[in-house]
Amino acid sequence: MLIIDNETVANLLSMAECMDTLEQAFRQIPSGRAIHRPRLDMYVPCGREDGYYRWGTMEGANDGVFAIRMKSDVITWPRDAGGAWRENKYCMRPGTYCGLIMLFSTDNGEPLAIINDGVLQHMRVGAGAGIGARHLARKNAGSVGMLGSGGMARAFLEAFCVARPIRLVKVYSPSARNRQRYAAEMSARLGIEAVAVDSAREAVRGVDILSTCTDSMSPTFEADWLEPGMHVAMLGPAEIGRAAIARFDVKIRQGAGGLKLAESERVRAEIGHSPMAYIAGTTQEMSRLPPRTPSGGFGGDYPDYCDLVSGKVPGRTRDEQITFYHNMGNQGLQFSSVGGLVYRKAVEAGMGREIPTEWFLQDIRD
Repeated sequence: MLIIDNETVANLLSMAECMDTLEQAFRQIPSGRAIHRPRLDMYVPCGREDGYYRWGTMEGANDGVFAIRMKSDVITWPRDAGGAWRENKYCMRPGTYCGLIMLFSTDNGEPLAIINDGVLQHMRVGAGAGIGARHLARKNAGSVGMLGSGGMARAFLEAFCVARPIRLVKVYSPSARNRQRYAAEMSARLGIEAVAVDSAREAVRGVDILSTCTDSMSPTFEADWLEPGMHVAMLGPAEIGRAAIARFDVKIRQGAGGLKLAESERVRAEIGHSPMAYIAGTTQEMSRLPPRTPSGGFGGDYPDYCDLVSGKVPGRTRDEQITFYHNMGNQGLQFSSVGGLVYRKAVEAGMGREIPTEWFLQDIRD
């Protein structure tokens, strides 16, 4: 069995092959050769009076590999002095995180690997946005307006450059230092012009692809900023408001969204960035949880990727259409497909740290 860390993943996985691997896996869904279970979270009161502990899992299987991705976080939902509402998280202390992917063989049940999820998580989400651009953005799309300057914004831009001939990115985030650092880094890495701008409005103006890539709990741009021909991508479910969604001419979602469970006091949809969650705690403790966002939330019942590539529904048919790819769904399958690719490449390259498989086996029937 292998332990595969983030550095190893970064050395083994390219964005282009990540995108191709995801598309191959998504195309297996209609035939039943691939399966996944959408994300499900569990909230438990923590030591902070302004936060909650959140455990999240998602699962998927294809091509002989089963994956479960697990996250252990303390979550808060602060508002800053300007009123911006965000979801923050950490494990143990701010700046550290715990996310793991476990892989198993579906041929004989063998545990195969434990993978740190940081790099793979960024790449699989960015690759999803790139797939949306590959199928929906105008063929000659050459400019990106990026709202956000973190790790996900880096992965999204890399994927857009794989999908389209990107020459320019305009980036805005509230921190001038962060957006300037992003511009310098991405220009050097991707060989494109990258400009830090002073407002979200300026980042959006005149671009071919608009990407919002933040942890915001409210919309990051106004609906009347949208221009004919734009393609729109997103990271979080609350970043795009209902007014903007109403302006999209073509709406495609990546795949099946959250589980549809009967809601109650203990089972709720759309808590923070959680599609569906089980909730522990007293009535007083549960008052720490945020209300549902007043924006677009988790989107509507749009056609999905398989509908698009099978020809069941059209994609972009005119240059002036505004297209939108709801970059959520199929999460568990993303980890089995891309995680399986990383595992196979690690075995072939002799990378990763070997530990005894016997540590995970027992002679007591479970």
